[in-house]
Amino acid sequence: MTGIFPGSFDPPTVGHMDLIRRASAIFDRLTVAVMVNRAKDGAIPREERVRILRKACAGLDNVDVEMWEGLLADYVRQHPGSVVVRGVRDASEYDREACAAAVNRKLNPDMETLLLPASDGTACVSSSAVREIASFGGDYSALIPRAVRKDIDRYLKK
Repeated sequence: MTGIFPGSFDPPTVGHMDLIRRASAIFDRLTVAVMVNRAKDGAIPREERVRILRKACAGLDNVDVEMWEGLLADYVRQHPGSVVVRGVRDASEYDREACAAAVNRKLNPDMETLLLPASDGTACVSSSAVREIASFGGDYSALIPRAVRKDIDRYLKK
């Protein structure tokens, strides 16, 4: 079975990588889908996020990274039998993700979503927090994957 882990990953965080590792252990294949989020301006170009995620996922042989510009429900429709994986950090995020899953099932009745709780230590990590820390010149290095710190620094340390 294939899992699909969608997100904007702007930038990828240690929380994203924790979920990718855990989901890759559950599914035969896992596709990390770098999506468009029209509500957010990207700090890192999407093509670069794909490259950075591929580098961060090196060694996870069953993980692929792709870019998708449309609706998640349409992406899943093109990958029948896949299950969407979403991470949840707290109760409010659970509520948002449960509602998003319900809307997606209206768009694609065959779509299933698996919600994985964040691991200890990653529940407060978000791409938004990394960007905010970076905007003030703070040290965000503990919040992003070590293997891609220089790649991310190139965009966030300006």
